[in-house]
Amino acid sequence: MSQSEGAEVKLDTSDVDKWIGKPVVFAEFWDECSATDIRRWVQALDYANPIHWDEQFAKESKFGGLVAPQSFTVAMDYGHGCHPACVGKVPGTHLIFAGEEWWFYGTPVRPGDKLTQERRFDGYSVTDTAFAGPTMFARGDTLHRNQHGALVAKERATAIRYLVEEANKRGTYGKEKRAPKKWTKDELAEIHKLRHEWILSNREGKSPRYEDVKVGDKLPRRVVGPHSVVSFANECRAHKQNIWGTWRWNVPDGVYDPAKEDAGFGADMTYDHEARKVDPRMGDGLYHGPSSGHINQEKAENIGMGGAYGYGASMNAWFLDTIAYWAGHDGYIWHSKTQFRSPAFEGDVTFIDAEVVDKIEQGPNGFPLVQVQLKMTTQNGDTILTGKAEVQLPN
Repeated sequence: MSQSEGAEVKLDTSDVDKWIGKPVVFAEFWDECSATDIRRWVQALDYANPIHWDEQFAKESKFGGLVAPQSFTVAMDYGHGCHPACVGKVPGTHLIFAGEEWWFYGTPVRPGDKLTQERRFDGYSVTDTAFAGPTMFARGDTLHRNQHGALVAKERATAIRYLVEEANKRGTYGKEKRAPKKWTKDELAEIHKLRHEWILSNREGKSPRYEDVKVGDKLPRRVVGPHSVVSFANECRAHKQNIWGTWRWNVPDGVYDPAKEDAGFGADMTYDHEARKVDPRMGDGLYHGPSSGHINQEKAENIGMGGAYGYGASMNAWFLDTIAYWAGHDGYIWHSKTQFRSPAFEGDVTFIDAEVVDKIEQGPNGFPLVQVQLKMTTQNGDTILTGKAEVQLPN
C-alpha cells in the first residue's frame, strides 16, 4: 500500500469484517498420523524426549509405545495454526504470529490417529505499533478432534497483519541490524553442554509431586540453536501440511471458504493454488508462498524482517515441550498462553528459563495445578516470548 509523504497511514480492514464469527478454512489431511510424523516433529523441534522417538523406550514406558508430545497437535493442522486468524484481504500487508493460547482435554495423539478441525475467525483489534504503525491483531480459533470424535485441543491463535511498506520504512528488523552472529568453537561447546545437561535433566520422565513443588522452583535451563536456514527448513517440513499432497480442501456444500482468497500479500509471498496442481512447490510454503521469507533472505528483507527468521509455531512448541519434559510422564499441561515479542532470527540461540509461580489447590478440572511462567531470550538478553501454563502433577 503506497502512502504519499505526510499522509496518514491507514490499514484497510473492510474486507475482514464480514468473516467475524464465521467458520473458515476447510482443509483436511488425507492420512492419519504416523510414528514417522511424530519423530520428524521432535527432531525438527530438537525435543529429545525418548517417549516420542525411541520405540523400545516408549514400549517400556507407561504409554506402551510412541506417543506424540502435546505440541504436536499443531503439526496435524493446516496453516501452522494461524490460518483462521488470517482471512479477508488487507492490501499491502504481510503476517507474523503474535501468540497462542491452548486448552487440552486429556486425549493424547498416537500413531494411527487422524485429527479433524473446526476453524472460526473470532475477530480483531487495531493497535499502533512501533514496528509498522497501524497493525491488526487478529484472532482465529481451531478445535481439534480425533477419529473417535474425542476433543484433543482448542487453539486460539493471534496473528499480526501489518503494512509492509511501513515496516520497511521504520526498519525495526532492518537488515543492517540482522547480521547473523558467528559463534566461536568455545561458545558452541558451551551451548552444546547446556543442551546436553537439559536432555539429561529428566530423560526418564519422572514427575515431581505436587506437594513437593514450591513457588519459586526453577526448571532446568534449556537452549535451542543456533538457529539457521537449515533448522528453519526442518521445522517447516515437520508440519504435515508442508509435505506435498497431504491435504485437500473439504468445504461443506453451500459454504463459502475465504481461505484461498488474496490476503493482500505481495505476489511472491502468496500461494498459487492453480500452479500447485502441477508443480507442488508453488503451494508448499517453503519454496513459494507466505512462509518462504523464513529461509529466503531477500524475501524476508522485502517484508520488513531483515533476514531469515523462525516460526511462531516453533517457539510455542519449545514452550510446551520444555514444561512437559519437566512435568514428566505423569504430568499434563491443561492450558497455556504465550505472547511472541520477536521472531528467533538466523544465527541467534534461544535460552529458555521457567519457574513455578503459583500452586492452585483446585483447578477448573478439579485437579490441583501448578502454574509455570516461562521466558525465552536471545544471547543478547532480548526477550522473544513470554508465557504461562497450568500443569497437573501427581499427588
